[in-house]
Amino acid sequence: MPRTAPPATKVVPIPVMGRHSINAHLLLGRRPVLVDAGVPGSGRRILEQIAAHGVDPGDLSLIVITHGHIDHFGSAAELRRLTGAPVAAHIADLGPYRDGRARSPYLPTGPMGRLMARSRKLHVRAEALEPDVLVRGETDLNDFGIAARIMPTPGHTAGSVSVLTDAGDLVAGDLLANSFMGLIPGRPANPPFHDDPMANLDSLRRMLDLDPTRLHVGHGTPLDPDRVRSWAAREHRRLARRAAAGRLTVRAKDAVVLPGDAAP
Repeated sequence: MPRTAPPATKVVPIPVMGRHSINAHLLLGRRPVLVDAGVPGSGRRILEQIAAHGVDPGDLSLIVITHGHIDHFGSAAELRRLTGAPVAAHIADLGPYRDGRARSPYLPTGPMGRLMARSRKLHVRAEALEPDVLVRGETDLNDFGIAARIMPTPGHTAGSVSVLTDAGDLVAGDLLANSFMGLIPGRPANPPFHDDPMANLDSLRRMLDLDPTRLHVGHGTPLDPDRVRSWAAREHRRLARRAAAGRLTVRAKDAVVLPGDAAP
């Protein structure tokens, strides 16, 4: 008998705050996988929404954290405890996971980031965790029941990752966002912060070269790849101008490198 092709992985948004302000994503294949874990204290809300889609949270095979910011790993330890699912995260963001705090100061990408950087909610401590699966490079997820790969996409943070399904869906974390944290759906924009804007843009363009069908982001609704390509070309020109003028702020490893400073 001919072999049956594995089911295509389906991506289901799991709103954590508002309708689209902060999202996790549920990936459905032979077994379910959760991408991201919301802010601290959102574990029960996430599990309720998983169950509402007909999935037993205890069946989760893996929790993938896209990066070490509090709105993405805040409830990871709680969800691991409640479901028994292991947590996968990139080794370059291991410090924030172990400490329960994002690296600071945050480096804003624009006015919203400068406003949000003063919010106490971004500086709370999450329950610390030691990831069970340390990601160092491209990682196949077939053993966890979905036809997908974890793809390192550094720039937003050093340890940022995305998940690319074989069907072409890219679950991109904060590689990109919708304008104003999702208030303008479908319009590509930077999230409020990037540790290294040019490196993040390089990661985005590398993912676009793989011809994804849609980009599912942590803040807002899914984005059309062609619209993202047009935005990325404009963003490259903008960043090149800022770099030429010495106005591009980046973080080097654990230190912040300001314009005019030498990298350590």
